[in-house]
Amino acid sequence: MTVRITRNLALPPVSKGEVLRYAASPCTDDTALPKCPDVASAVCYTTLSVSVSDGVCDFGFFKIRSQNLAKNLAGCKKAVVFAATVGIDFDREIAKYTRLSPSRALLVSAMGTERVEALCDMFVKEFEENNSVKLRPRFSPGYGDLPLEAQRDIFSLLDPAKNVGITLGASLLMTPTKSVTAFAGIE
Repeated sequence: MTVRITRNLALPPVSKGEVLRYAASPCTDDTALPKCPDVASAVCYTTLSVSVSDGVCDFGFFKIRSQNLAKNLAGCKKAVVFAATVGIDFDREIAKYTRLSPSRALLVSAMGTERVEALCDMFVKEFEENNSVKLRPRFSPGYGDLPLEAQRDIFSLLDPAKNVGITLGASLLMTPTKSVTAFAGIE
């Protein structure tokens, strides 16, 4: 197993409509959106063999009990496991605006969510193109019945703290907060 690292994927322009959707804003005037903080996009990933039986996904290095993940990976022989982040600058901006303008902090947070989702989408697209495969929809710890504790297995496997600067706290939440870990079955 080799952990691969991709940095600075070329992200599409910010989708202002998605930022407003993530902010749950009924407003359609995107002129109030803040400038996007610097994005230090980075992804570390590996591919693993996977077998699924009775709601247990066996990745060789670890097993996870999750009916939802098992359904998502059913029929796949391999899966990609990845950790992605758009960096710490969003956290800094959110902290600054939390004190100065909570509504602005909300918009910066929504923009960070849009950016990390765009990063994950871009990573999936490039992985598919570079490997001539199709990936199933990504599935993250904390989603459905996939326990947040699966973060520990992903972090043990990928070491994203060393590879892309994502750390895992005692509460199993990541820093930078605009980070994602996920599994995606390879068809």
